[in-house]
Amino acid sequence: MTGQPVIRVFLVDDHAVVRRGMRAFFSMVSDIEVIGEAEDGQAALDELAALDTAGDLPDVVLMDLLMPRLDGVAATSAIRQRHPGVQVVALTSFSEAERVHAALEAGAAGYLLKDAEADELAAAIRAAHDGEVHLDPVVARQLTQLLVAPEDTASTLTVREREVLVLVARGKSNREIADELVISERTARTHVSNVLVKLGLASRTQAALWAIRAGLAPAP
Repeated sequence: MTGQPVIRVFLVDDHAVVRRGMRAFFSMVSDIEVIGEAEDGQAALDELAALDTAGDLPDVVLMDLLMPRLDGVAATSAIRQRHPGVQVVALTSFSEAERVHAALEAGAAGYLLKDAEADELAAAIRAAHDGEVHLDPVVARQLTQLLVAPEDTASTLTVREREVLVLVARGKSNREIADELVISERTARTHVSNVLVKLGLASRTQAALWAIRAGLAPAP
C-alpha cells in the first residue's frame, strides 16, 4: 500500500502473547505501525497521557474489553473524553455482545471478534482511521437485538438525513457520501452530525446499528 499514510496503533490486551502476535502481524503491514502497548485499561491511560504530553498520540487504539484493573469499556470512555482524536476499535469474544454495546456507547468506532482473520483486523483499523464503520457481522446481529426499537425515522430525520444514515450503515466515509449524493464533504459531515444529534447517538457505529434495527439497512 505504497503512498498510504502510516496509521499509528496502540495495543491494549492483558495477554502478552496476544500483543506479540499482533505486533508480529502488523510488522508485515506497510501502512500500520504499532507505537506502544499496555496490559490493561489503566496502564493504557497512563501511557497515552505520556504520549499526549510528547505530542505523539496514536491514531487508533485496539482495545480488549475484558481486562483486570480497568476494563476496556471504561478505558474506551476515558480515551474518547481525554483524547477525542484517537479512535478505539474493540476486540471481543462471541459471548460478550452486551459488553460491546457498552463500548459503542462509550465511543468505540468499531469492533471485531478476537478470532477474526489478520486481514480483517487491519481492515478494521483502517476503517476507524478513515472515519468509517466496521461491524463484525456475527456480533452485529446480536447487538441489533439489544437495541431499543427506534422511533419512526420519518418524524425524526429529513429525507436527505435518512439517505446519509443508510450510507453510514454501509460503511461509507464522509468523502464517499459526498460523492454519492453529489454534495460537498463538509455538507456530508454536517448531515452525519445532525443524524447523530437527532437520534441521540455518539458514533457512526451506533448510527449504523440504529439503521439496521430500523430496517433501513441490512445486517452485515
